[in-house]
Amino acid sequence: MNDDLTAPGATAAPTGRVPAPDRPHGAGAPLPGAAADARGTVGGTPPGEEADAVRGFWRRLGLPGLVDVHTHFMPERVLRKVWGYFDALGPLTDGLNWPITYRTEEAERTALLRAFGVRAFTAMLYPHKPGMARWLNGWAADFARRTPDCLHTATLYPEPGVEAYVRRAVEEGARVFKAHVQVGAYDPADELLDPVWGLLAEAGTPVVVHCGSGPAPGRHTGPGPIARVLARHPRLRLVVAHLGMPEYEQFLGLAERYEEVRLDTTMVFTDFTEELMPFPRRSLPRLADLGDRVLLGSDFPNIPYPYLHQLHALERLDLGGDWLRSVCHDNAAELFGL
Repeated sequence: MNDDLTAPGATAAPTGRVPAPDRPHGAGAPLPGAAADARGTVGGTPPGEEADAVRGFWRRLGLPGLVDVHTHFMPERVLRKVWGYFDALGPLTDGLNWPITYRTEEAERTALLRAFGVRAFTAMLYPHKPGMARWLNGWAADFARRTPDCLHTATLYPEPGVEAYVRRAVEEGARVFKAHVQVGAYDPADELLDPVWGLLAEAGTPVVVHCGSGPAPGRHTGPGPIARVLARHPRLRLVVAHLGMPEYEQFLGLAERYEEVRLDTTMVFTDFTEELMPFPRRSLPRLADLGDRVLLGSDFPNIPYPYLHQLHALERLDLGGDWLRSVCHDNAAELFGL
């Protein structure tokens, strides 16, 4: 949900929100173990205390740690512009007050994820215009070399030469791609990307795509455009960011139809999101049935509440220990061969 600096082509709705008659159990309750309210106002929690609590969470589940497939690392000057966009209440945030909880230097952020016990994480970065992706991929490759617990991440944009630089990234060891349809304001079914999706499907390389319409709709968001991609490339290892919010049920349908489609939990079920775009309780059984294809995502560091709250938000769904173990570690560990 980390939105762009200029957000070309964004078409923010008046509110971007949906009614909230059907919330999962616990929505709106005080954040367990964290000083934050439903709007994401974060109180001061010492990092060491939060790290102990996060480690306690996964140890209770009998896990060796967490795998987070949706964390953001990018060139520092780019990240600071992203933070500035949130501070300015840009249109793709739907004008929401969105304090950045982990606004620290890169080294401190990586150290904190390690203190949390995150075994592997990603560098979700994305271009908002032509000519950026190749440069971002170069930075991400270097970041992965100096950060061995980061899954080598790459990105793409519909532009001449995209197939060549995506192929090069795969050959150089990229393990996951990020595509942001909302920020880039492009159709994922653009003919320039068709060979790229085929290349990634053949390589078995997962791609995390922000294709849902939350927190504000974009020109090509929603299930329709990405469904056209899947119709042509049914073996594409698509990871739907944010469970496709707010079109949760339509994206669950895509995962039920295509066995390589997965969904990440980024920001979903937290008090912040439940107030605005609640997940329909009637679909929790469907989410439980897809337990082998749901992956932990957090949006760290650009979240308006403590990291621990995402974990507690998943736990209070009451879908069972096996489901939590799969989501918080095992599914991603299998996907990435950890």
